[in-house]
Amino acid sequence: MNKVFIYSGIYVLGVIISALAQILLKKSADVKRESKLKEYLNSKTIFAYGIFFGATLCTVFAYKYVPLSMGPILGTTEYVFVAILSYYLLKEKVSKEKLIGLITIILGVLIFSL
Repeated sequence: MNKVFIYSGIYVLGVIISALAQILLKKSADVKRESKLKEYLNSKTIFAYGIFFGATLCTVFAYKYVPLSMGPILGTTEYVFVAILSYYLLKEKVSKEKLIGLITIILGVLIFSL
């Protein structure tokens, strides 16, 4: 298998992990806390930032073989993953405008990949 393909998969895995962390942060933000300090120093928030750290490691590791020009293109898929996870985990609605934007992102990634 081509190394660029494998490392692109690692990059996308990092993007998915980052999307999960964003969902966790959103869930944590929905909980009312007594102080601003407790908003940032709670288990969900700290765990989410730990996940972000893991996602960053995946991205840095993937850049070993993924061309720099390809990174931002793969990174835009995070919007798609966040929208999908928000729909299923947070029960958020997907508007027509958001759906058009997501389709545009997917088409752009496919065109760039070909």
